[in-house]
Amino acid sequence: MAIADIREWLRLVPALRGAPGGEIHSSYDADADVLYINFRADSSATDSELTDEDVIVRYDGDDVIGVTVLHASKR
Repeated sequence: MAIADIREWLRLVPALRGAPGGEIHSSYDADADVLYINFRADSSATDSELTDEDVIVRYDGDDVIGVTVLHASKR
């Protein structure tokens, strides 16, 4: 069982290596079914936009500092 779980996580490596700023912080709110992904510890945004895919992209100036994935369990 542990080996299968590890293989699932290893599929994320290419995306994680390309994260802006080289770091990633995440949390999942099961009650709201929302996944929060931040690309730096201080994630104060100056702007944001909602995409057609129900993902909120957060910016600090021109830099993407995180995304909020709505309806995360359905993806």
